[in-house]
Parts: sequence; C-alpha cells; structure tokens
Amino acid sequence: MPRILITLGDPAGIGPEVVAKALASGKLPAGFDFQVLGDAAHGSPGSPDARSAVSALEALEASVRILKADPDAVAVVTAPVSKASLQNSGFPFPGQTEFFAERFGVHDFAMCLSGQNLSVGLATIHIPLANVSKELTLERIVASGRLLAGFARRRFRRDPRIAVVGLNPHAGEGGRFGDEEARVIAPAIATLNQEMPGVFSGPHVPDAIFRQAAEGQFDAVLAMYHDQGLIPFKLLDFDTGVNVTLGLPKPRTSPDHGTAFDIAGKDIARPDSMIHAIRLACELA
Repeated sequence: MPRILITLGDPAGIGPEVVAKALASGKLPAGFDFQVLGDAAHGSPGSPDARSAVSALEALEASVRILKADPDAVAVVTAPVSKASLQNSGFPFPGQTEFFAERFGVHDFAMCLSGQNLSVGLATIHIPLANVSKELTLERIVASGRLLAGFARRRFRRDPRIAVVGLNPHAGEGGRFGDEEARVIAPAIATLNQEMPGVFSGPHVPDAIFRQAAEGQFDAVLAMYHDQGLIPFKLLDFDTGVNVTLGLPKPRTSPDHGTAFDIAGKDIARPDSMIHAIRLACELA
C-alpha cells in the first residue's frame, strides 16, 4: 500500500500535536498508510533547544533516505521546524524547501502555496528583499512558471490560467517605477507562452491581481518574491493553506504555519492545515 511519511518537525512546537490530531481526525483519504518520523519526547513544549532541532533534522534526513529507497513511500509531509534553531545546529539551508532540493539533486525547484482560495508560486524564495531585483532573471521566472503550470494542471486537470505579477508598484507604471517588468518579466511570460500558449498573462498589478485570482479569474498566481505572494495567501487561506515544493521526484507538502512555540503543549493548536497538507500529498502522489 502506498505510504505517506510525516515528520514531526521541531518537537518543542505544535508539530506533534497537529500530526496526532490530523491522524485521528477521520478526514484523511483511504488507501494510504501513514508513517510518522521523529520523537515528541525529544522536545519540551514551548522551549526549543539544540536537542529538539537535532531531532527535527534527523526526521528530515530519515524521510529522504526512505523516499529514495522505498517505492511504497510516495510522498512526505513535514511539520514546522524552527529555521533559527536548525541553523544554530549547523543546518546550511534557508528552509526545508532548499533542503529537499539539495538532497534530491534538484536545481529547478519552486515554492508553491495552495489553499481553498488561492494557489501561489514564487519566483524567488528565501532571500533578502534588497536582493530580489538582481536575483529575478528570465530563466528563474520561466523555470518557476513551468513548475507552477505543471502543478496547476495536475491539480485542476486542465490547462490552467496563471497570472504573473509585476515586481514594482502598478507593475512599473510603464517604466516610471522600475524596468523589471519590461526588461525581465514580460520576456519571461512571452517565453512561457511560446511553450504553453495562452496559459500565462501579465505582468499584472500586484495590489489587484490576488483579489481577481481569489474570485476565480485565475487558477494560480506567480509572485516575484516571498512576501508578495504569502501575505495575501495567508490572509485568505491560513487554515487551509499548504506549502508544496515543486520539482522534486516525490511530493513534499507542509502546513502553511510555523512552530507556534507560544501555544505548544496547550492542546489548542488547530490541525486544519496539517490535514490539508496530508490530503494534498495523497492527491499528488
């Protein structure tokens, strides 16, 4: 039977609680086994430390080994980790997205968030805002667009409608507020539409396009940087949102929230996002 791996994340956070609640919810698809990786006893709720960080990393490494070795292991769902705690323990990656890409030797990968109202892909991920413009290349936008189109086509089972967002206010206002739209983003859209005619449009005005997408005019939005995409997404889909790493040989999903150390151990964490993450992993597997 196909098996979904689930890592507990940092055991000092709400990962163990939301995983347990999700597995007991009765809302997960039939036809899958679920294997939990990690040990809740390796963390004190609300008090992250080196031991809890090491436990989180060991679960991640174990998931990679199993995914590579076992054909029945068809996807992984990762509970939240503390990036700061991991990095203090020698973790060299900005986040779990980059960890899985490196471990699988994947160079073209992207971060995508998908919920009941929006699906958002990111052309750049965990970099300083000051670096976005110079990191935003035609090649990066095209690679992210291809991956987002593949995800949307698989999820919605048709050719998707994808809105590409401008970088600057008013999508540059004809060059008055920046030239990235004309110099990089529009040529990337043209390249993508040569491969997938009619799928991509833009560059769209950033402060309006997410509302149009949420109303159903688009199936997905390709944002140029992390917070441009995640702020509207979390506003609309915080409880149903799922983080998906695009480009991996097997699906990796994660709930779209953090470790919530402040409420860990209080039995008040909602498992909704974890349930959706497991369901989406099953759907994509």
